[in-house]
Amino acid sequence: MRGHDHRPKQPDLEDLPYTWHMALTDALADLLMAKGIFGADELRATLETIDQATPAQGTRLVARAWVDPAFRARLLEDVNAAAAELGIDAGAIPIRAVADTPEVHNVVVCTLCSCYPRFLLGPPPDWYKQRAYRSRVVREPRAVLAEFGLVLPDEIRIEVHDSTAELRYMVLPMRPEGTAHMDEEALAALVTRDCLIGTALPRAPQRA
Repeated sequence: MRGHDHRPKQPDLEDLPYTWHMALTDALADLLMAKGIFGADELRATLETIDQATPAQGTRLVARAWVDPAFRARLLEDVNAAAAELGIDAGAIPIRAVADTPEVHNVVVCTLCSCYPRFLLGPPPDWYKQRAYRSRVVREPRAVLAEFGLVLPDEIRIEVHDSTAELRYMVLPMRPEGTAHMDEEALAALVTRDCLIGTALPRAPQRA
């Protein structure tokens, strides 16, 4: 984990051998299309939407929540519905926002595989899918966060949230101090993908 630079550590999927799981996925997609659950055009459109998603979708939600208390409340109640208010398609799988506070820091993992709110954050980083992260962050979250450069005071409680196929999570970080003069676009620029997972804090604003 230490010294990670977020660059891909694995070969491209197209270069890997065709596995049993790939064959199962293709067979399931063919079966669902044959039964009329969805069509090939719908499947292609969904995959294109996922491929085009970036963390910028999630950072917009955070910035709006920072400036609009009513939106923040709606975001914490229903991320998918709140995202739709901004014209963002968060997908069909429910997403729950967990808010950092001065007493609590949240971090997200998928201990089983790599469940992740792709519509909001784009593809998950390689380290999120690695067994080292998936197993260790549950057992020793403070040590794992320190390896990301995030050293938290002992008095801050760390809560780990396990994403599943039925429920995904995103972190709503605290707004940095000294940002009262900033608009939503500038605020969103302070938020990174890792902030939304919980392995980083928002950037401090640039001082004039």
